[in-house]
Amino acid sequence: MASPERNKKILLEMVKQPSNDHCADCGAPEPDWASYKLGVFVCVNCSGTHRDLPAISRIKSIRLDFWDDSLVEFMKTRGNAAANAFYEKCVPPFYYRPQEKDCVVLKDQWIRAKYERREFTGESNSLQQGYSSGLYEGILWKKGKDNKQFLKRRFLLSETDFTLRYFTKEDSKKPKAVISMKDLNAVFQPEKIGHAHGLQISYLEEERTRNLFVYHDNSQEIVSCFNAIRATRFAYLKKVNPNARDIDLVPLITRSSIKEGYMEKTGPTQWEPFKKRWFILNLTDRKLSYFKSSLDALELGAVFIGTEGHGYSVREGQPKGSRSGRWRFGVTLETPDRQFVFLCDQEQDQREWIEAFKLVISQPMLPQHYNSMKTIHCSPCLQYTSSMRLTIIVKVVNDRKLYLLSS
Repeated sequence: MASPERNKKILLEMVKQPSNDHCADCGAPEPDWASYKLGVFVCVNCSGTHRDLPAISRIKSIRLDFWDDSLVEFMKTRGNAAANAFYEKCVPPFYYRPQEKDCVVLKDQWIRAKYERREFTGESNSLQQGYSSGLYEGILWKKGKDNKQFLKRRFLLSETDFTLRYFTKEDSKKPKAVISMKDLNAVFQPEKIGHAHGLQISYLEEERTRNLFVYHDNSQEIVSCFNAIRATRFAYLKKVNPNARDIDLVPLITRSSIKEGYMEKTGPTQWEPFKKRWFILNLTDRKLSYFKSSLDALELGAVFIGTEGHGYSVREGQPKGSRSGRWRFGVTLETPDRQFVFLCDQEQDQREWIEAFKLVISQPMLPQHYNSMKTIHCSPCLQYTSSMRLTIIVKVVNDRKLYLLSS
């Protein structure tokens, strides 16, 4: 007869082992659930997808549910390390492995790819064709540049010339845009886009960030599209860095921002009216971009953020005598060329922005960052329209003209 307390103790000891103390699927610490068909320990969030796969996986709480002796013995012969050695044997280096804080669609499709479709066991290479073939073609819903309407667009991704094209008509041969893999980025943004499968694709267009917001109703299709983009970008990075190791290139394939959200900003004199803008801070390229709104297609401007040794710092509050705005929690960013003043709506946002800026400033600059610093500081990145008031201030620093623009 099974002893509930004894079996519970055995499971709790097992989950403390180094190979089992994190979720087998997303890496979350201290998993409280286990699949007694697969022999893995998982977190509460990933357990939900496992429950949706009753033919593949069966879930129990290791603390609250009753465990038969035979199930405990099975768990003792398995564990996360053994299971992942089989189910993750042939994961391509470019394939995105979701982490604890990633969105639901990424974790859901990762679990289904591992256990339901068995894409990474090496049993059949055809299972990875949707994102590994070097060519992807599909129909996605894309947000219009100047409106909120999503329209069907055909996308064509090619590893031959390292480009992503999209077409306004399904049968059109002339693309609306041809996007190089050089500066392309893709990241899931379900909350921002308002769809569980929302994907943001960003790239540089005349030194300004351009965003495409897309989704697909099928979760497997949108994740395949995302990994096809990563595969093509990875191939591009390997071509331009032939001597680099895969482990060094993988973090460069796609990049997530470390902080984004609304702040108010003022102009160079600090007496221009504060305007609400959507900001995105990226650690990889040390760039703070801002847009009119969260779903704006075109970047209004950008600020490069260097190290403390290069004259960059951040502090709480705003300078004395500067103009006030609707929001009252100030952040002052010092750069060699200008003092930027931002206002946050909540004190929590203020703390998070300051910590994010400090994180970027604390990281050493890499050789490519010096080129980025020159480009971002010297290239006018605001497009003038009749509805936009543009202030241009010219400073001479180190015998070099710097154009500081305010919108």
